Amino acid sequence: MRLVVTGSAGRLARVLIPQLLADPGIEIILGIDHRDARYADPRYRHHRLDVRDPAAAEVCAGADALLHLAFVLMGGGLGHRRHDRATLRAINVDGSRQMFEAAAQHRLRHILFVSSAAVYGAWPDNPPLLPETAPLRPMPGFAYAEDKVAVERLLDAFERGHPAIAVTRLRPHAIIGPHAHPFLNHVLRQPFYPASRALTQCVWEDDVAAAAVLALRQRATGAFNLAAQPALSLYDMLGRTRRLRLPLPLAPAGAVHRLLWWLTPAVGEPGWVQGTRYSLALDTRRAEIELVWHPRVPLAACLQWRGARQ
Repeated sequence: MRLVVTGSAGRLARVLIPQLLADPGIEIILGIDHRDARYADPRYRHHRLDVRDPAAAEVCAGADALLHLAFVLMGGGLGHRRHDRATLRAINVDGSRQMFEAAAQHRLRHILFVSSAAVYGAWPDNPPLLPETAPLRPMPGFAYAEDKVAVERLLDAFERGHPAIAVTRLRPHAIIGPHAHPFLNHVLRQPFYPASRALTQCVWEDDVAAAAVLALRQRATGAFNLAAQPALSLYDMLGRTRRLRLPLPLAPAGAVHRLLWWLTPAVGEPGWVQGTRYSLALDTRRAEIELVWHPRVPLAACLQWRGARQ
């Protein structure tokens, strides 16, 4: 099998690509990223390209499947351009559109898109566990979530126009682990939590990569929620690793976060704080039944990972 992986220098790719290369059935992986990426296996070939570059589309020629991971997360190294909504949308949405069109043009058999639990939004009327059929309602002004939904809408139209191409959407909750974004790991290290008992989840990076491998092997179609169970409040999550926990009122916490977002991308978009007001927890039964996916790292182990205690 010949694979194209966008965002191949990214955090999840650093976990996923080695898992793919462990499969002798993988003939070659063609990576696309605007940064350098190196993997020891000679079956990996890197193309240093932006997904908006027409040359990126040509990498799909002769491939069997496209794994689309490229997406701007936490500012994505864009500096002050992270505040330019048009720039983010061009990379996230227009770049995705070009890669999907290339997959159709070159007659690939499968597209796998890594979406996010953020597409559902944290709303007061959310059920205890959100199934994949729940409406996609990103938090207003949360660019990351809005663009994930926009790409999923592109895929809705794509599936209608190209029924022969299998389309998989993975919707992981907050990904943590050694390669995950420092902000997400840091949330579990510090003592502060929003003054809310809203339920949330996380998922270990290797388990997300494993779900992608399973979906690829099965040519699975549709959306799959990914999260470790059970859902807990941030207060209870922090209680697994530390005794001291300090509540932060949501309004001033949000104001401070918005200020820091203009000063540094390290804290992520303000939408991350906004999403802690109400519960956002996922029903993962579809992935468990259809993909035969089960998190190898349960929530308790995720929280007790040594990186979360440093």
